[in-house]
Amino acid sequence: MASISQVKSMKNNSRRSFVKNLGLGIGSTALLPSLASFEIPVAAKKKIYEGEKLNIALCGLGRYANILARSFVGSEYCRLSGIITGTLSKAVDWKSRYSIPDGNIYNYENFDSIKDNKNIDLVYVVLPNSMHKEYTIRAAKAGKHVIVEKPMAFTEVDCQQMIDVCKKAGVQLAVGYRLHYEPNHFGDYEARSRKNIRPSRSYRSFIRL
Repeated sequence: MASISQVKSMKNNSRRSFVKNLGLGIGSTALLPSLASFEIPVAAKKKIYEGEKLNIALCGLGRYANILARSFVGSEYCRLSGIITGTLSKAVDWKSRYSIPDGNIYNYENFDSIKDNKNIDLVYVVLPNSMHKEYTIRAAKAGKHVIVEKPMAFTEVDCQQMIDVCKKAGVQLAVGYRLHYEPNHFGDYEARSRKNIRPSRSYRSFIRL
């Protein structure tokens, strides 16, 4: 089972490296540049990772979950180990496509029993926005680390409750947003922190091509 320190390392990644580490670039040529342009000389290639992989269960099997699942197949650091769905036909299909054991397949009623599954380290919540809070909290109470897609929740109060529950449970919580550690945004945040400037309620940015 992956350690908390492995999950903590995600905090140090930019969204770009987060995508790379989870393998999102594989099979997603519409989203990322051609890998050919990033070809690395053989001598400079990094050592192949041989440590434990993070075992992820996808909660919700919609369009984006399909993108994630295809990408996990070639990921160096994690694997798709389980699913949570309310649709039996999807459970059957995904079991066949990704060789998911029966014991790692859950529905929304028996989801809480995932706490007893040592083969699941993290739950990735990819449900409709209105369900983010509930399943983040349920996953945390089951002792699982959580990634929840954006938006985290609808209100600041809900977000804080999610954070508090994860802290109390001793699990990591991450939001699947692409600009957390983007250098310009992170630099702006640090500059505002040093000058004791109140955080903006809105942010406007431009991309120069």
